[in-house]
Amino acid sequence: MQTEPTLLPSGSPLVEVPLPRDPLVRVVAQAQFPQILSILKAESVADFQKTLHSDYPHLDRHNVRNLKIGKDSGSNVSDTIIWRFSDQPVSMKWRVSLGTDFVALETCRYIDRDDFMSRLRKVLESVEEIFGPVMAQRLGLRYIDRLEGEALCRIGDLVQPGILGILQADGDELEMLRKATTHLMTEAQFVAEEGVIQGRWGNLPPNATYDPDLLQAIAEPSWVLDLDMFTSKAVPFKSKDLVVKTKVFANHMYSVFRQMITDEFLKFYGGTV
Repeated sequence: MQTEPTLLPSGSPLVEVPLPRDPLVRVVAQAQFPQILSILKAESVADFQKTLHSDYPHLDRHNVRNLKIGKDSGSNVSDTIIWRFSDQPVSMKWRVSLGTDFVALETCRYIDRDDFMSRLRKVLESVEEIFGPVMAQRLGLRYIDRLEGEALCRIGDLVQPGILGILQADGDELEMLRKATTHLMTEAQFVAEEGVIQGRWGNLPPNATYDPDLLQAIAEPSWVLDLDMFTSKAVPFKSKDLVVKTKVFANHMYSVFRQMITDEFLKFYGGTV
């Protein structure tokens, strides 16, 4: 008989241990809202650009073609635009993406939670002030860590055995399978009162990725930990409240992250335990 899952406790947030050699490769926050067609027009986006220009001076317009296949109506092709504002023209460290129904902030140079939330607040405030969405239909926060090189060789010391599965240390009955494994991904959902955490973790072979937009393929094997917390409960689009919710998401995911790794992980990446 299946029982209801136990909700992850909110509790007091863990004190973060700064990691000077942080393995984070991408952090993304996204808020979705009912479609605003004026975002398709460059003149409507100009005021939004002004508010962010000092931090994200480079603008690119991306024309995107969406294909939706309906059960009864067949395929439906639509064109839309995504505006991308970045800190650099190439090799960007920070980027804001604006579409007709979403806004996202992403970085591959995460400093700390306070810095990220401060930037997110500014982006959401600009959307609220200039476009005035009535509600946020979905809110999400995603952290992607990647272990490679020496860390991958020591993964049995850095990650909890129960998380690694057959990839755990030498000497167990699954050693033959472990040595023959090149690609193994685990997926799980953890439920909290504030939303759901979608977890994905495992090893990737060289030149492989499961999300080309956010996880670049590299020329060597790696182990990835990808945590994405979200809620699809519609709430008023109030930037202050959305940032508060995102901070709660960050607390939850950090708690899950700490349960999945060992103290050796923190020490390996320069943390003080």
